Amino acid sequence: MISQMRRAALSVCANIAEGYSRRGLKDRKHFYQMAMGSLTELEFFIDFAYERKFISKDDYAKILEIHMEAARVLSGLLKST
Repeated sequence: MISQMRRAALSVCANIAEGYSRRGLKDRKHFYQMAMGSLTELEFFIDFAYERKFISKDDYAKILEIHMEAARVLSGLLKST
């Protein structure tokens, strides 16, 4: 499961970087939407890990706070396209 979480997290970053490099708004938005999909996938893994008690309640809260901030930033990028 850790490898899937890493892959999803890296996919978020990679899609944002690729989208940022695109000149056309349509292409940029496409990659930002793909990043949002990967962020949603990562959220599933975070919730799954917490439900299975792989991570503590405190760690879950910290991770979720970081996740929510990333989602807010990505939402802003999507709105700007």
